[in-house]
Amino acid sequence: MSGARTLGILGGMSWTSTAEYYRQINTAYAGREGGLHSAPLLLHSFDFAGVVALQKAGAWDEAAELLGGAARRLQAAGAGAMLIATNTMHLVAPQIAAMLDIPLLHIVDSTGAALKAAGVERVGLIATAFTMEQPFYKDRLRGRFGIETIVPEAAERAEVHRVIFDELCRNVVRDEAREGYRAVMAGLVAQGAQGIILGCTEIPLLVGPQDSPVPTFDTTALHAQAAVNWLLDGVTP
Repeated sequence: MSGARTLGILGGMSWTSTAEYYRQINTAYAGREGGLHSAPLLLHSFDFAGVVALQKAGAWDEAAELLGGAARRLQAAGAGAMLIATNTMHLVAPQIAAMLDIPLLHIVDSTGAALKAAGVERVGLIATAFTMEQPFYKDRLRGRFGIETIVPEAAERAEVHRVIFDELCRNVVRDEAREGYRAVMAGLVAQGAQGIILGCTEIPLLVGPQDSPVPTFDTTALHAQAAVNWLLDGVTP
């Protein structure tokens, strides 16, 4: 029944990807429910500069407290499940989940389920440097889904990361950056990747299935669909 569940969203990291989450969740929700229906959401939008400062400082415990505090406030306001609208900050998802009495819809779970359904056993990951280099993403894909993850070489990781923060988070989309990402994805395929995870919620603003020789997995779209599945069916990934 419409309106029976309300989803909390931790957003603003960056605002460009949160805007895309909002569009996709509401589009899918209206597609299911019809008419003038839209998704019942509670959004906390962070000032991203402060979050980035914590990332750069490696202050992950402080970041967890910041996000967890906002999540608790959304829970108190009536959210029945929580969504972190960014891949990178799932690094602190276990700490946030431990602060809540409601489910956290984990982005790796919705992505892993799609990879498993597609028969992908070895996947390439492009994302922020934090997501590509820290173990939280790769370990969850391996532990829960048996999927091996490979990432670009160091110089390529640095450039992928730079484009995200210097361009995509500022809503700047350049053809030169697209060509660079295409080359990185082709390199991962040459190393045996059977699919490519677009593992930063801004990346689908730049590249998509048409830019890769193997299937791409849009984490924003998959996470947004998981949100709608929970809102309408009570299903968690």
